[in-house]
Amino acid sequence: MPKRNAFYAQSGGVTAVINASAAGVIETARENKQAIGKVYAGRNGIIGALREELIDTSKESKSAIAQLRNTPSGAFGSCRHKLKSLEENRAEYERLIEVFKAHNIGYFFYNGGGDSADTCLKVSQLSKTMGYPLQAIHIPKTIDNDLPLTDNCPGFGSVAKYIAISTREAAMDVASMCETSTKVFILEVMGRHAGWIAAAGGLAAEHEGDAPHIILFPEIAFNPKKFLARVKRCVKQHGFCVIVASEGAKYKDGTLLAGSSHKDAFGHHQLGGLAPTLAEMIKSELGFKYHWAVADYLQRAARHIASTTDVEQAYAVGVAAVKMALQGKNAIMPAIVRGKGKRYSWSIGEAPLEKVANEEKMMPRNYISRDGFGITEEARAYLQPLIAGEAYPTYSKGLPRYVRLKNVAVPKKLKNSFAV
Repeated sequence: MPKRNAFYAQSGGVTAVINASAAGVIETARENKQAIGKVYAGRNGIIGALREELIDTSKESKSAIAQLRNTPSGAFGSCRHKLKSLEENRAEYERLIEVFKAHNIGYFFYNGGGDSADTCLKVSQLSKTMGYPLQAIHIPKTIDNDLPLTDNCPGFGSVAKYIAISTREAAMDVASMCETSTKVFILEVMGRHAGWIAAAGGLAAEHEGDAPHIILFPEIAFNPKKFLARVKRCVKQHGFCVIVASEGAKYKDGTLLAGSSHKDAFGHHQLGGLAPTLAEMIKSELGFKYHWAVADYLQRAARHIASTTDVEQAYAVGVAAVKMALQGKNAIMPAIVRGKGKRYSWSIGEAPLEKVANEEKMMPRNYISRDGFGITEEARAYLQPLIAGEAYPTYSKGLPRYVRLKNVAVPKKLKNSFAV
């Protein structure tokens, strides 16, 4: 039987280390040439397969693939495209199999979050239904850190590091100006319904009174009266107040403090706008001068200050995905397993996609302080190792050197096109 090719695609919001996972997949596949032919990457994620827009990674040099470990964003392009159920849109599934058959693809590696795990599971199930042999492995990635059955998610550690550093540096700025100027600084962070990224801001505080003084978690219902009282007391005590606010903060009835009615392809509400909402609330009720910032893409693109732990884990899950496929495994996800003992260690395990897809892992209540505005020592012990180490990229002319791949297209074999 001839060697079968592999398909790799990136999905959802990219991270500072998702390309490290790509490097892990491609390099490991190249080391196993006797079993795997070429690795084709989807141009712009799964829609690259639907459109038969495949990238031949064999055209990239060994050094270029190695440099992916140091390069942020999605080297092959990503997308937000959620496959519907087989009953709702059978044509998409049949198209995927048609493309995979045409290019002799027997391995499917999908690098993304919970919705991507769902897509990977559906593709695995479809291959069985249609009698086409395909091994589907989901590679975890999400800055939100909300995938179940894995200790943490590749992409999160670097965002956590960026937020903790930014919080500390901004707090020093505010502290130096608060006597005659800004009293309140608000940093809005990503995270959707889970407060992991906001919690990471708490690592900036090492001593009593250190910033951040307030963290707003989606898991804790927002109480305006309690919040404003805390801001007022903080300014009186310290002269200033630094707030890290998760974009998914909500009232007791579940209503978001800020957000739009627009939904993306995955069905998620467009979040954002919390920082100015809080700032206006503080200004109108307390009269304090404020500044606010939205970390937005900066937090997930900051490869220049990535966590060594994060880079190593992102690469490791890519390697593990290929090895698991070669072992004949299917519909699983390489998972990070935290070792026991005081000294941090980790290894790679595996999780079934039926238990990963469309599930969200929230912040445990014991990770959030009793008053709901900070993190506990348990949270600190969990978070601290994930931001450890500085995996600096190389620099040239004062700027990081990031690789840009050639992304040579694979000639199309199918006559019919497919609209996405």
